[in-house]
Amino acid sequence: MNNQVSIEDVPLNGFHQLLSIRSGGGWVLDGYVLSIIGVAMVQLSSALDLSSFWQGMVAASALIGIFFGGFLGGLLTGSLGRQKLYFFGPAIFVICSLAQYWADSGAALFFFRFLIGVGVGFEYPVAGSLLVEFMPKKYRGPRLAMLTILWFAGAAMAYMVGNAILDSGRADAWRLVLASPAIIGAVLLLVRIGTPESPRWLLSKGRTAEAERVIKKVYGPSFSLKNLPEQPAEKKVSLLSLLHSGYGKRMLFVSVFWSCSVIPVFAVYAFAPAVLQALNLKGDWASFGSVIITMLFVVGCILATRLINVIGRRSMLIHSFLWSGLALLGLGIHSDGSQVLVLVLFGAYAVFIGGAQVLQLVYPNELFPAEIRSAAVGLGASLSRVGAAIGTWLVPISLQSIGVGNTMFAAAGVTLVGLLVSLALAPETRALSLQEAASLR
Repeated sequence: MNNQVSIEDVPLNGFHQLLSIRSGGGWVLDGYVLSIIGVAMVQLSSALDLSSFWQGMVAASALIGIFFGGFLGGLLTGSLGRQKLYFFGPAIFVICSLAQYWADSGAALFFFRFLIGVGVGFEYPVAGSLLVEFMPKKYRGPRLAMLTILWFAGAAMAYMVGNAILDSGRADAWRLVLASPAIIGAVLLLVRIGTPESPRWLLSKGRTAEAERVIKKVYGPSFSLKNLPEQPAEKKVSLLSLLHSGYGKRMLFVSVFWSCSVIPVFAVYAFAPAVLQALNLKGDWASFGSVIITMLFVVGCILATRLINVIGRRSMLIHSFLWSGLALLGLGIHSDGSQVLVLVLFGAYAVFIGGAQVLQLVYPNELFPAEIRSAAVGLGASLSRVGAAIGTWLVPISLQSIGVGNTMFAAAGVTLVGLLVSLALAPETRALSLQEAASLR
């Protein structure tokens, strides 16, 4: 009977749940390690006497690292497999987070956070590909969307834990803040032990016997390759050739919408206290505001995850960019407004951008075939971080030169670009199998 059941249609089992924890833990750590710099920035800038240039460079360094890590990780994941590189990111996080404790200059922090970014860049194609290639069709979208929720949960944890450490009053508190991700990284390394290789990747390399063994181990002895939708075997296809054959339009869409959804978010997280203070949220209002807004990002992602199979991918993306862009426009207009109004508008942005955030991992993992999936996801992550790194580097300069109101207008403009590209290019992949979604129909 199981010969008639595709693994795309099986119910969730214990392995799926464990794999969700293993991959999801990477996104908790990513959110934590990328956001923790915003918590420590004020103290470390003072302690190391950093200029606005080096503040921007330190804040953008991890994003620059993601550019290289995403591209390299995507290529290596496609050639070496998902399993071998599943431990690279957490190991880098542990080593470099600890190394930051002894950093004595902006250049040293830039170097260590650049390497952290490389590790984050690896996580996108590695953990994402493993999860999507094992997950049944019905649960694929929500589980990929869940990763974004976990990213923001990690970011919220960074602000809560980081502020608690800073409140201890220790002279080296900012160093402890930057070293704290090492604990989460060590736990993640242990949790990921025993993860199998993707049978889809094994089959794409012609390693059918190994793929068969993995399928039986994960789904049960009555399952076999007959239950796996047909995949290309020993087919040597490069990312470049597939882009020329019709996937270039999809790569353009993924890169642009991904960039437009992360540029304002990363800029906010790197300088949240400074941005909120510029918007008249000072003292405890700025600290509490950072946590509240982060929690509202989580709420927005949770709502989007619940709706992703209801309203579809395309509609969700369009509405996400539209309403979040209007919220940023409101912040630009009312940059000198009351603290309550600023929090309401910032909170609205956080909730509405959730749709675009969760689709960052859903769309690129669904729109490309197995043989280039990891490379395409890695390339999308890399290209999106170019704009994010530039935007983050410009934030302190922008706040000083053109003011917070015009900075918010610029962020709204970026969101508008995302809306226009989504209207023109966003496809609908709801209810399609992974093979159907990745085909050029």
